[in-house]
This record gives sequence, C-alpha cells and structure tokens, in this order.
Amino acid sequence: MKRKRFYFDYAATTPLDKKVFLKMKPYLEDNFGNPSNLYEAGRKANQAVGEATDKITKALNCAPDEFIFTSGATEADNLAIAGIARANKEFGNKIIISAVEHKGIMSVCDALKKEGFEIVKIPVNKFGLVDLKKLKKEINSKTILVSITYADSETGTIQPIAEIADIIKKFKEKKYSKPYTLVASGYPPYFHTDASQAAPYLDINVKKLGVDLMTLSAHKIYGPKGIGGLYIKKGIKIKPIIYGGGQQSLRSGTQNVPAIVGFGEVMALAQKNKKAEFKHVKQLRDKLGKGIFKTIPRIILNGHPKNRLPNFLNISVLDIEGEALLLYLDEKGIAVGTGSACNSESLEPSYVLAALGRPYEYIHGSIRFTLGKYTKDSDVNYVLKNLPEMVKKLRQISPLNLKIKNPQKISQPKAFVGGKTPHFLKKK
Repeated sequence: MKRKRFYFDYAATTPLDKKVFLKMKPYLEDNFGNPSNLYEAGRKANQAVGEATDKITKALNCAPDEFIFTSGATEADNLAIAGIARANKEFGNKIIISAVEHKGIMSVCDALKKEGFEIVKIPVNKFGLVDLKKLKKEINSKTILVSITYADSETGTIQPIAEIADIIKKFKEKKYSKPYTLVASGYPPYFHTDASQAAPYLDINVKKLGVDLMTLSAHKIYGPKGIGGLYIKKGIKIKPIIYGGGQQSLRSGTQNVPAIVGFGEVMALAQKNKKAEFKHVKQLRDKLGKGIFKTIPRIILNGHPKNRLPNFLNISVLDIEGEALLLYLDEKGIAVGTGSACNSESLEPSYVLAALGRPYEYIHGSIRFTLGKYTKDSDVNYVLKNLPEMVKKLRQISPLNLKIKNPQKISQPKAFVGGKTPHFLKKK
C-alpha cells in the first residue's frame, strides 16, 4: 500500500500542474519539430515558442525580444551576472550583491572575483532585509551591477526592490547628469533581481519594479524542470555565456519546446490565480505557525515576521538537530527542507541564517516549511498532530541545552497575524 505523503517543500520544487502537462504533451509526441527549421514541423514549434513567450512577457510587461529562455534559474543568474560583468569592463569592475543571494549568484561572483572583479556583499538585518544605507554608500562610479534577490529561498523575506531601483536610478542621474530615461538602458550600474521564489505570489511587472534584469524559473510555479528565463531590458550591454548556432541570439542551443510551452502556460495560470493562491497559502501557513508556537516551547522564527512570502515558515527548534527532525518527519511522510534546497547536501550551516546573525546552534536546528496550492488544511493538522511529540523525543536525547529564558524575544508568535497586503491584492 502506497504511503500518503505530506509535501511541505514547495520552495525546493513544485509538482507539475496537470493542465500544464497536457499543454506540453503534443510537443513531446507528434509536434516534435525543431523551431529553427523552415518546414511545417519547425514552423509549428516556432509558433508554440512565440505564443509561450507572449504569455511570459505579458506577465512581465516587457517586449518579447527582451526575454531569453535558459535551462533554469541558475543559468539565468549566471548569464545576468557574468554577461553584464564581461560586457561592461570599460565602465568598472564592481558588483554588489546581498549576503542572502542564491548559490547561483554567489558562485558566479566567486568565479568573477578570480577574473579581477570586486564583489561586495551588502549585509542584512536580523529579519533578512538588505541594509539600504550600506547599499547607497557602496554604489560608486566603478559599480556596473547590483543584484538583490526579490525574496530569498530560505526565509522568504521580501526585499524592497522598487526602493532599491530608485536608489540606483538617482545615482545614475547624478553620475551622468542626464534624465533617467536617457541613461536607464545604455549605461551601468544595472539592476538584476532573482524572482524565482517570488513569482507565484508577488508583482513581477518589471516596469513597476524598475529592474533591468529578472530571473524566473518554471519549476517553482508548477511548471517543468529544466527551463527558466531572463528578462533583459532593451539596450543593455551583455555578453553570452553559451556559444553555438545563435538560436536566441544571446543564448545558443535548440529550444526546449515542450518545456517552453509548459513555462508559458504555467505563467499565465500563475497570473490568473495569484490572488487566490496568496490567500490560500497564507491562511494555512499562519495556522501552521500559530499551532507550532502554541504547542512547542523554545521556537524561533527566521526571517521577517510580516514582509515575507505567504507560504514560507522557517523556524529554529532549539536543542535539536534540524536534520534529525527532518528524518523523523520523513518517517511520518512529511517532507520539509533544512536550509537551502540547493545547499542541503552540505554540512556547513546555512549562510543565509548566518547572515541574519543566528548562532551556529540555532541554524542547525532550523526547519523550513513551504506550502503551495495543493496544501490542504488536513495536511497542516497532520503536522501539528505529530511534530510536538517528535521534538519532545529529540530533545530528550539531544546533548544540546541552549539556556535561553525567552527565545520569543527574538521572534514573536504574533508574526503569524497581520502584515502588509501586496498592492495587487488591495481593493481598488
């Protein structure tokens, strides 16, 4: 008999929406043509790519030729960072990122450092928000790129992207002594954000946000794995990182038509259902958070209490190892994350939680619950029924004993109520 699974790791990946699979299926079977070919099968494939592009760029509010398909968010991040850096050496060598960026950005910056680029990591406060004063001080005439995640993949804290864009805008106007409209695309510093986690729930209108580049990933929004993309504002100087037949001009390689079709379809669905899904996951996330804080002592919330994605709940359970709790939960059919999903094989403590100032012992007791559109009220009830006893057992055998009288001073249970309402959810 198949054991029932209770999935709480939507930040790692999401199940493929059945509607999306049905849309992809013809291009996995009969309509398998190469979109670069001029005969009928190729023309059909090319048309499908064009239709998918239109759906995605409509959500982004950009032109179709401002979007490049990639193999995923990691490649898109690499293209954005390395592509901008290598194309704009004449303007400077400074790249500014936050201390909570995805590994796809951290790693390419490490590589660029060896090429002579200066990499500056802006610190975050205890809630994970970027220090804007520090950012303002660091932007100078040598800065060619600023890359700040829209919402990090461990705590879900939402960064003030539009406010950061305005800081960069004012710097550019001062540097070039021209109106922003004349320097926005043609000159650095450019502004990139990875919106992979934020896309299902937040506004991704690039014009409203004021970004020059934006990374997206299909498998974070119930689409297929192996497909992502990068918005690149027209007029920006950027070099390719993959060379070949020039199928997308900047990014060579035969397009993955079925995945692109799925990406387009899931993006359209995400825009249509965004309000309902935001409300659904937040309600269940808050119920889960309240229940955990009510029934289990010595719990700390990681991330911003209000300005975080509605499906994220990252907690530190004091006096236990997070990995041990993960395995206990798995035995009960409950899937959760510990730290970053892309870094879970490492025994090193989470650099994101470390950036928030969390001690080593807190970090190793961290667990990340991320909910999604298929999460049910009964799933939350199941976790709340089983989690307290698991924690109790693990604490009985744990050698840890963090003597903190009131850990809630760091993060109050009231974090699970209230919070700002995104503008697209407000009544007009």
